[in-house]
Amino acid sequence: MKRVLIVLFLVVSHFSVEAQVRIPEMSPNAVVKQVVGLTDVEIVYSRPSARGRSVLGNLVPFGQLWRTGANENTIISFSDDVVINGKTLKKGKYALYTIPNVQSWDILFYTATDNWGNPKEYDEEKVALKATVNDEALTKPVETFTIAINNLTTNSATLDISWENSYVSLKFEVPTNKLAIASIDKTLAGPTPEEYYTAAQYYYQSNGDIAKGRSYIDKAVENSKSVPFYYLRLKSLIQAKQGDKKGAIETAKWSISASEAAGNKEYVEMNKASIEEWSR
Repeated sequence: MKRVLIVLFLVVSHFSVEAQVRIPEMSPNAVVKQVVGLTDVEIVYSRPSARGRSVLGNLVPFGQLWRTGANENTIISFSDDVVINGKTLKKGKYALYTIPNVQSWDILFYTATDNWGNPKEYDEEKVALKATVNDEALTKPVETFTIAINNLTTNSATLDISWENSYVSLKFEVPTNKLAIASIDKTLAGPTPEEYYTAAQYYYQSNGDIAKGRSYIDKAVENSKSVPFYYLRLKSLIQAKQGDKKGAIETAKWSISASEAAGNKEYVEMNKASIEEWSR
């Protein structure tokens, strides 16, 4: 009997772990991803529906802070700084709060994003930017709360919010020209010292074309304003692998000086050990 009970317990336990009842969310989650120019914008929010209820001014009171959706914070993120009404909003992640009114809405970008709904203690200093937009009455009601990124150009877009008979739109500008020019300049300027170093490191570690690795590490050293000690360490190892122990020792001594200046004792000791080995 005891054995039967144990087996029954195991079966029930397995069923309770494996079986999960799934029901539809009343306010399903949504993710909006949009590239504006060269800037990534993402919105994560929950979408309640009216379901016969009077929304603005009732379910969502006028003049009060609203989570702008349902459940946990509605989150909006920008990969670059954006400009709203002449003010800069730093790149990053924000909770999107609003204060709906009859003729206008206040839209707030709040730095604390870990609240369920409104903050327990509202802090004005956490409002990174606040903007006021007009409420435009819709002729056709929107049943399900909707946030979208619309009116795309290479330099701007609008953050659009609609529900029931209300529609608000906030324009934001992105630094496309600045990003494009920076990308062009970087590409035409050629590889960076760090990229040359990484390439040299690959050839050394993979036992590849060591001459090519040497040319890359030489370029990394030549193009560095202040040569990092680990660049010099790699160059000395490549020189030794090429059979140039005299050159490797000189470079290792240089790496020791740079390592001491950087306060890296580990590299000092590694270089000293290599010099001793190459001097035999």
